[in-house]
Amino acid sequence: MAMHHEILIIGGGNAGVSVAARLRRAGKTDIGLIEPSERHYYQPLWTLVGGGSARQEETVRPQASVMPQGVAWIKDAATDIDPERRTVSLAGGGSVSYDYLVVCPGIQLDWDKIPGMAEAIETPTVSSNYRFDLAPKTWDMIRNLKSGTAVFTQPSGPIKCAGAPQKIAYLAADYWRQKGVLGDIRVVMVLPTPSMFGVKVFADELERVVAKYGIEVRFNSEMTEVDPAGNKAVIRDNASGVTETLHYDLLHVVPPQSAPDWLKRTPLADPANPAGYVDVDKHTLQHKRYPEIFALGDAGSTPNSKTGAAIRKQAPVLVKNLLAAMDGRTPSAQYSGYASCPLTTARGKMLLAEFDYTLQPAPSIPFIDTTKERSDMWLLKRYGLPFMYWRLILRGLA
Repeated sequence: MAMHHEILIIGGGNAGVSVAARLRRAGKTDIGLIEPSERHYYQPLWTLVGGGSARQEETVRPQASVMPQGVAWIKDAATDIDPERRTVSLAGGGSVSYDYLVVCPGIQLDWDKIPGMAEAIETPTVSSNYRFDLAPKTWDMIRNLKSGTAVFTQPSGPIKCAGAPQKIAYLAADYWRQKGVLGDIRVVMVLPTPSMFGVKVFADELERVVAKYGIEVRFNSEMTEVDPAGNKAVIRDNASGVTETLHYDLLHVVPPQSAPDWLKRTPLADPANPAGYVDVDKHTLQHKRYPEIFALGDAGSTPNSKTGAAIRKQAPVLVKNLLAAMDGRTPSAQYSGYASCPLTTARGKMLLAEFDYTLQPAPSIPFIDTTKERSDMWLLKRYGLPFMYWRLILRGLA
């Protein structure tokens, strides 16, 4: 069965729903949205679920409850895009044709890229807050650990919410400190970067946080293999090539990430990037070779941090430029590369790292120094941002 929509959106996550809502508010009536899932997740809270500071059920709602009225929900998965014929193939058979296309299917978690990782997360001592079903397991592991070695890893390459691998380490260390057992636990953080953060002012603050907890940090390093039977993680220093094997009693892992495999195979993918992200102009979000196609969110090639805050700034830019293209005008709205990372540094404290393409601080809250850990910023993370997401962002109002 073939369908057609003037505007077709691939992906019903943060990006797809908020763009659809904005297009409806702009008066567009022929919009189709491809999304197979019956559930919609607010993923930023998964870290707090894993840290024992939020409930799992707070992070999920029925997909039907967030779909904008008047948008045709195509409950299927995209499997291919033919930009010459302007069609999208569906997993259930058939295709959907379009006049304009918005691509935002999210990012793929490549669990099999690190040998042993997929098997390890099924064991009692390994978890990841990057999966809805595993976040409560992380909390169980943290509160049951009284001594031993806890390892927290981050892969190289772009990942969604690059601060999340650090956040759970801080929440865990703070809990262990409160329980009086931190001195009996060796905490190791494995980072692929040469510093704690890409913006110096935030890196300096995180250095103080790490020192406060006594966390050992392996810079320029990543985990290359897991031995789930022996509870061992192989860590490689990418600068020297030296490897070490750490025995763990708790291991929190983050898988390498990339564009969905089906998207990598399409002509939309950036030919210079093996991760397969959609090749768009980093300011206008318009495809570099197919002017009727736009992309935003985690699957786009824009070199910003892949966060929900980035999507919140990208969505209005994309909609303005899409409407301009539909009217025969040159897209002129500009995305600055803004992203923010609410870094929870303790149970009740957070610093808000805001920055753009210049990698300089780009604060959005006046009169507050968000470069330091603060209790009021925790309230923003725990309550303010979820409220904004469900009530405003998904409705195209923020």
